[in-house]
Order: sequence, then C-alpha cells, then structure tokens
Amino acid sequence: MKTRLCWSMQALAHKLGGMRYGFGRRGLSIVVFLTCVAVLSTAVWRYAVHQGMGQLAARGSADLALASDRLVGQLQRYRDLAVVMADHPQVVRVLRDMAHDEDAVLLRSVADRAAALDVMVIDRMGRVLASADGGAGSAGANAFVRRALNGALGRGYGPDAGAGRSYFYAAPVFGVRGNVLGAFVVSTDLASVDYAWRGDTPPVFFTDGRGRVQVSNRSELVLWQRPDGAQGLMPPQGEVPSFEVSYSGVHEIWRLGWGPYLPQDALHLTQDLPVIGMTGEVLMDVAPVRRLAASQAAAVAALCLAFGAFLFLATERRRTLSLANAQLEARVRARTQALRDINDELRREASERNEAQLALARAQDDLVQASKLSALGQLSAGISHELNQPLMAVQSFAENGVKFIERDKPERAAENLTRISEMADRMGRIIKNLRAFSKQETVQQVQVDLGVVIASVLDLTLARRTAMDTVLKYDPPQAPIWVSGGEVRLAQVFLNLVTNALDAMIDADARILKIDIDQKSGITVNISDTGHGIQAPERVFDPFYSTKEVGAAKGVGLGLSISYAIVQSVGGEIRVHNTEQGACFSVTLLPMKQDRAA
Repeated sequence: MKTRLCWSMQALAHKLGGMRYGFGRRGLSIVVFLTCVAVLSTAVWRYAVHQGMGQLAARGSADLALASDRLVGQLQRYRDLAVVMADHPQVVRVLRDMAHDEDAVLLRSVADRAAALDVMVIDRMGRVLASADGGAGSAGANAFVRRALNGALGRGYGPDAGAGRSYFYAAPVFGVRGNVLGAFVVSTDLASVDYAWRGDTPPVFFTDGRGRVQVSNRSELVLWQRPDGAQGLMPPQGEVPSFEVSYSGVHEIWRLGWGPYLPQDALHLTQDLPVIGMTGEVLMDVAPVRRLAASQAAAVAALCLAFGAFLFLATERRRTLSLANAQLEARVRARTQALRDINDELRREASERNEAQLALARAQDDLVQASKLSALGQLSAGISHELNQPLMAVQSFAENGVKFIERDKPERAAENLTRISEMADRMGRIIKNLRAFSKQETVQQVQVDLGVVIASVLDLTLARRTAMDTVLKYDPPQAPIWVSGGEVRLAQVFLNLVTNALDAMIDADARILKIDIDQKSGITVNISDTGHGIQAPERVFDPFYSTKEVGAAKGVGLGLSISYAIVQSVGGEIRVHNTEQGACFSVTLLPMKQDRAA
C-alpha cells in the first residue's frame, strides 16, 4: 500500500511538472507573438502614414497651385492695366502739361471699371500729378516707383514698408525719344482678394519677402509674420500662439493651436511665385491620414490576433485530439487488416468489371459494324443494278464513240465521251459512299448541302423502290440548304430511315414514301411511310430494339440507335411518332450559313 502511494505521488509530481513546463512554453509563445503583432502593426502604421503623406502632399500641391494661379490672375490684370494706361495719350499729356479736371475724371473711370483702389500719374520727381481719389503728394520714396522711373516695371506693398495691405504696380511712361517721363501706378486692396476666398479649404496663405502674410483664406493668418530665426508665427499684437515644427520623413509638419478653423497638425507646403513677388503656402490637415493609418494598423493587429487566437485554439484542440487519437490507434490497427482484405477483394471485382465493360464495348462496336454491313448486304442487289446500268451505258457510248470517230464526227464522239465521264462520276460517287459507309471513322462537322445528301440516298435506294413499286413524294429544294454535319454520316442516317420505311411497307397495299423539308423553325426533315407503324415509339432508339426478325438478314436493332447517336453528335434531334397511315421520323439539324464553309 505504501509503495503504490509512493508511485502515485511520483506520477502526480511528474504530471504537474509537465503541466508547468507546458504552461511556461505557451506563455513565452504568447509574449513573442504579441511582440511580433506590435512590431507588424507599427510597421503598417508607419508605411500607411508615409503613403498617406505622399498623397496628401500631392493633393496639397494641386490645391496650392490652383490658389496661386487664381491670385496671380487677379493681380496681373492690374499690372496689364498699368502697362496699357502708361501709353495713353492723356497720361502723356498730364506729364508734359498740367493736370486738368477731365484727367481726374478719366482716372476715376479707369479705377471704377477695373475695381482698383487708386490709379496715379507720377512725374520724374516722384510727385503725384493726378489720381483717381484726388490725392496729391510725393511717392518717390517707394521702391516700386523708383524702379518704374528707371524704366522697369515695379511692384510693392503700401506707400512704405509697414503700412496697409495695398498692392501696387508701377509702369514707366516713355516719351517719343524713349526717355522716361514718369510712371503710372495702379493699386488694389488685398483685403478684397482674400475676402472672396474666406472659408475655402484647405488653409492657404501668401507671404511677402519678409514672411508677412498678405493674402489668406483664414482671417487668423492675415498680417502674421514669422521672424527670421524663430520657430513660429507671430501676430502683430497679443499673445504668441503655440507653434512647433517637426518632420515626418521629408515632410514638414506644423503643430498649431490657433482655433477651430486651422488644423491641429498640418503638412506645410510652399511654392514660389516670382511673378507677384510672393510665396504661396498651404496647410493640409494630417489627422485623416493618421486616423486611416491607425485604422489599417488596428485592422492588421485585429487580424493577427484573431489568427493567433484561432491558431492557439486549434493547437489546444489538436493536443486534446492527439490524446483521443492515441486511444483510437489500437482499435484502428485492429480493423486495418480486415479493411485491407476487403479492399483487395474490391480491387479484384473492379478489375473484372472493367474487363467485362471493355468486352461489352468491343461487342457493341462489332454489332454496329455488322449492322452497317448488313444494310450494305440488303442494298447489294440494288447497288449492283445501279452500277450495271452505267457500265452498260459506258460500253454503248464507247462503241458509238469509236464509230463516230471512224465517220469523222469528233463532236458526236466528244458528247459520248462526256456521257461516259458522267457515268463514271456517278459510279465513283456510289462506290465512295459505300466505302465511307462501311468504314468506322469520325468525320469533322462541316458545311453540308442537305438536298445533295437526300439525293444520294434516293439514288442508292432507287432500285429497291422501283422493285417495290413505291411512290416517292419529294420536292427537291431549288437552292442549297446548308446544315452542320458530315455528308457521309448524314447519308447513313437518312439511308437507315428510308430503308426502315421501305421495310415497313413490304406488306402494305399502297406504298408511299414522303420526304418533306420544313424550314419554318430551323431545318427539319420529315420521312413518313404507309406501313404498319411502331408499337413502342419511346423505345425505338434503344440499342437492340427491333420490330424485325433478329438475324443477319433482317437486322440487329442498332440502326436507329446509331442514327440517334449521329444526329446528337452534330447538335441535332431525331423524333418519331405514328400517323394515321404509318410512322413519321423527324430529323432536326443545325443550320449553317454558306459563308462558314471555310
């Protein structure tokens, strides 16, 4: 008793040690897996942020280019106005003489029509000779005026360095000898420009050479300036707002705290505009990019965690199942030998069954060929007659041709030779059809003239129909009827049907064979007789079913089965039904246009 208790305690200790070892390994695997998931999610987030920043930069560049083109277009019309008015004769007269009242009227009219803030005429000394608002004084201290008086186009902001938000264009006025007489100045109010842009997204602003914001679609940014060496924008008065600059790869990120109408974190892009002496800048909100990146990283993490959970559960289930499988292995081994014996027996039976099926298929092929040869045997008498007549005619035409040649009548001899050639073609066609009919071959589906096929069948059965005194009711088609199939295969079908119809009318009082081609809905050939009909039409296409005596001379019951298979192989359909006087077989074939002959 004491020994058994000792062994039990040792087994329990070993089991507990194995469990602790298993739990330790599983815990370490979980920690490693979670670490890998965190690293992968971080990599996905960084990649998504990088891709999103690139797309955001492209969209921001497009928005900035559009806003820049808009501003340049609005300001350049004032430049064009200054250049055009500089050549006006009345402006030249003002610079040469004194200003008159009508000059002020002209300038006011120009300012009103161009929506300019003011237009001025300035002489070489920088004095204002005339202006739209009637003001006077000196403007020579402005750099843009001095540039115009030196013969170049000038532009600038305000009358001095720190005043207002007016934008000026100054064009030189030249005399007849090319000397500068003065300058024509056009000014516009930049407040009217950004007023029309208020609320447009994203935030766009344009700074002058000192970094001061002159035009913006956000009022918070107007006249703010980023001084040299400072990392922030400083308003003209009040508390300095929070501002930080960081970089995400090659992209510059601004962190702002300027209210709800500006993004908290924004991608900063710039574009130089030397035409108007400004720099265009745009702030693109990066919050959507980061949210999308976080969503993608979260989705990857969730997918990995779900896969890990599934893998953990599968592993635990597999471990549990392995214990159960260990108990089943013994029982499986006990049944394995019995199953092997049963499988061997089944293999032997399957091999015997396959051999029997192959033998049956060979027998069926032999029966099919026997049926075809049997039909040839039944037609041999008529075929002999069909070949004997052309041979006799050939002999007669040949003898007559010799006599015509002897009598020096070559044209009559040529006619006989032509008739001999026609008879030879007819015999060759009959022999060719018989040879093809007797072979086991597969014919490719081509374009076939249905009228020619039926005519060849009627030629083969002419002798028998004549011997049976059978009346044929058939109107040959006047134009070719093209169907899909093979000429020999279709001839075999119609020859079988016509032969069966003649067999059915052997004991009939009136023997009438009717062939009708219906082209109303598709192409259907109806072959009807005045025989005794069919007792079981639903079984007539079954192999080895026959209403004749079984034997080589009467048939083996495979003719209609072969015909059914041939019609099905060319995409057609064959049906049978009894009529008041006998039976009618209907063969429907697929039409084929003549241009598909190639």
